[in-house]
Amino acid sequence: MSTTYTKLSAAGLLIALGIIYGDIGTSPLYVLNAITSGKVITEELVVGALSLIIWTLTLQTTIKYVILTLQADNRGEGGIFSLYALVRRRQRWLVLPAMIGGASLLADGMITPPISVTSAIEGLKQVPAFASITQSTIVYIVIGILSALFFIQQFGTAFIGKFFGPVMLVWFLMLATLGVIHFADDLHVFKAFNPYYGIRLLTQYHNGFYILGGVFLCTTGAEALYSDLGHCGKWNIRYSWIFVKSCLILNYLGQGAWLLSHYHGQRITPEMISVGFNPFYGTMPEWFLYFGIAIATSAAVIASQALISGSFTLISEAIRLNLWPKFKVVYPTEARGQLFIPAINLMLFVGCSGIVLYFKKAANMEAAYGLAITLCMIATSMLFANYLVLHRVNRAFIYLYLAVYLTIELSFLGANMDKFPHGGYVTLIVGGALFLVMYIWYRARRIKNRYVEFVRLDHYIPKIQELSNDRSITKYTTHLVYLTSADNPKEIEHKIIYSILNRKPKRADIYWFVHVDTLDDPYTSEYTVEHIIPNDIIRVEFRLGFRVQPRINLMFRKVVEDLVKNREVNITSRYESQERNNVVGDFQFIVMEKYLSQDNELPILERLVMKFHFWLKDISLSEERGFGLDTSNVVIEKFPLVVAPVRNIKLKRVS
Repeated sequence: MSTTYTKLSAAGLLIALGIIYGDIGTSPLYVLNAITSGKVITEELVVGALSLIIWTLTLQTTIKYVILTLQADNRGEGGIFSLYALVRRRQRWLVLPAMIGGASLLADGMITPPISVTSAIEGLKQVPAFASITQSTIVYIVIGILSALFFIQQFGTAFIGKFFGPVMLVWFLMLATLGVIHFADDLHVFKAFNPYYGIRLLTQYHNGFYILGGVFLCTTGAEALYSDLGHCGKWNIRYSWIFVKSCLILNYLGQGAWLLSHYHGQRITPEMISVGFNPFYGTMPEWFLYFGIAIATSAAVIASQALISGSFTLISEAIRLNLWPKFKVVYPTEARGQLFIPAINLMLFVGCSGIVLYFKKAANMEAAYGLAITLCMIATSMLFANYLVLHRVNRAFIYLYLAVYLTIELSFLGANMDKFPHGGYVTLIVGGALFLVMYIWYRARRIKNRYVEFVRLDHYIPKIQELSNDRSITKYTTHLVYLTSADNPKEIEHKIIYSILNRKPKRADIYWFVHVDTLDDPYTSEYTVEHIIPNDIIRVEFRLGFRVQPRINLMFRKVVEDLVKNREVNITSRYESQERNNVVGDFQFIVMEKYLSQDNELPILERLVMKFHFWLKDISLSEERGFGLDTSNVVIEKFPLVVAPVRNIKLKRVS
C-alpha cells in the first residue's frame, strides 16, 4: 500500500480497517467458544470471561500497543524487526528476542488463516439446508479457499486491497449490530466492565487461571497491528481502533447475553460444538445466516491476507538484517510495501493446509492458537523497554512497564501452556524450527567473521596499479567489480587481494570495490563514491535501509551513469581500436563464494551449525542473485573457509 495514507484522513481510516484489523477483528468467531467449551454456562463464567476480554483489549491492545508501542516507529515503520533495528546497537543479546518474536509471528501466520476461515465456514452447520454437512466437506472448502488465496499472491494484492476497507467496515458494523440486539437477553453482562468479576473468575473458579488461554485469543492480532504501522500511520490506527474496539466489545457482550439467556445451567459439550454450536452464529437471525457467513468468510480471508503479506515483509526484513537465508523477492506491483516471496508463500501454504488437515475443526485449532504469539509479545516488551532506555525515559516508568506487561504476558504464557498437549506443541515446533533457521544463520555468520581477514588497501595499491599497466598479462576485463564486506573504506578482504594478484592475476583498467551497508532505518537509498586512485581504483558504498531490496546491478549502473555525466570517470574501453570508436568497456563482477573446508577443527556444536548453514545456503538464493546481479557478467570464485585450522597432524616418515 502507498504511504500516502499515513496521515490522518478518512481514506487512511478506511485503509486501516482493511489492512490492520483482520486478525483481531475475526476473533469473535471463536473466542467465547474456546472459553466455554466443556464448561457449564453460569453468570459467574460469562460475566467474568467478558470482563477479562474487555480488560485484555484495554491493557494489552489499547495501552501497550496502540498508545505505547506505536511510539516506537522507525521512520514511520513498525514491527518486531523495525523495533530491533532501533535498539540492536545497544545490546548484542537483543537479537535473541527479535528472532523469537519473528519466528513466533511466522508461526502465527500459519494458524490464523486456518482457524479464521474454518470458523467462518463452520457457520454453514447453522443453516438448516446445510445442517448435515460433514466436517470433511468443510475441510475441502477451507483448503480450496486457502489454495485460491495463496495462488493470487503472485499477482499482488493492490487491486483487491482497495475492497478490504469497505468489507471490514461492513463486518464491524455487523458485529456491533448483532451484539446490541441481544443486550436485552440478559443485562447482567454489563457488570463485565468491572474488573472485579474477571479477577474473581481467575481466583475462585475451578481452574479459572487456565481460562486466560481462551481469553488471550481476543488480542492475538495486536502484534500485527504494530507491524502494519508503515501502511497506515499511527494516528489512523489510533482513531480507527476506537471504532474497532467498541464494535468488538458490543459483540462480545451480545454473545454473552445470548449464552446466558439460551444455555444458562447447561454444559457446552464437544458434541454440541461438533454439530455447529457457536455463540457468534447463535446471535444471528436465521434469515440472516447466509449473508452473515459470507461476510464472516470475507473477513477471514482478509485476516489471512494481512498475515500472509506481513510474513513476506517480515522475511524480507530478516534477509536484509542477515537473520534469514536469501530468498527470491518479487515485486508484483509498484505499490510500496507490495512484495511476494515464492518460497515463503509455498511454506505458508503447506503449513496452513497441514494444520487444517491435522486439526480439521476450528475448536481443535483453538488449542494450538495463541501459545507462539505470547512469546512474540514478551519479546516486544523486552525490545520496547530497551527503546525506552535509549530515549532516556524515567527508569521508574520502564520498571513499571516491565512489571505490568511481563506479569500479564507471563500469565498468558502459563495459561497457554495448558494447550501444549492438546495441539500447542504444533505451533511451538513450527516456531522452534523457524527460530532455529534464524539462529543458525546468525550464529554461522559470527563464526565466519573470525576468519575474515582485512588488510590495508593502501599497502597493495602500487601492486594493483603495476598489474593494471603490465601489458605482458592478458587483460581480464576493462572494469573489474568486487563486492566487499569491509566497513572501513581503507581496508579490503585479504581474499580479494589474493584473487586479484595471486590466484590468477586479473589485469583490468579500473578496479571497483562495492560495499553495501544495511542501515537501521527502513527506506534510505543513497550512495557515496571514493576515488582511491582516479580512473584506476574506485570504491562505491551503498547505504540502504533494511526494507530496500539491494538491486546492485541496477544501482551500480545508475552510479556509473552519474559518474560519467559528472566526468569523474572514463568508462571507454582502452583497447586502441575500441577507444577510437568510443566503445564502452566491459564490466565483470567477481563474487567470492565460500565453502566449508575439511581442514577445520571445530567443536561438534559449531560443526553442526556450519554444516546446517551451508545446507541452507545451497537451497537458498545464490549470492549473485541475492544482490540482484546480472548472472551473464558474474564470475563465481570458490574459496575454502578455514575457521579453526588443524594444528597437529599426526604423520611420521618411514623408510
